[in-house]
Amino acid sequence: MADKSSSGEILGIPYNFERPSLGRLLSSYWQPGKGMLVEKPFGIGYTLNLASWRSWVVLAVAGGLYYQQTQSATAGGAGDASEADDEAEGGPVEVIVDDD
Repeated sequence: MADKSSSGEILGIPYNFERPSLGRLLSSYWQPGKGMLVEKPFGIGYTLNLASWRSWVVLAVAGGLYYQQTQSATAGGAGDASEADDEAEGGPVEVIVDDD
């Protein structure tokens, strides 16, 4: 019976299901000579190369967007929800008909 490969590529997407070691994990996330995306140390696909400044920009933008989302959900979400509830409960609705 043939042994199945635990790492390789399928349709150009890398996979690796070998048990990761600490050295392989650290070396896969920090590769100064490579681009922004590198192969994952375990699993399917790519991950960010933390040695690239572009990866830090992506992380900062994602963190900023997440922070903005959580702040807007806690600050402005309560007022908008109560107005929507009033309309859903059958409150008064003003209808303007233009007879030309």
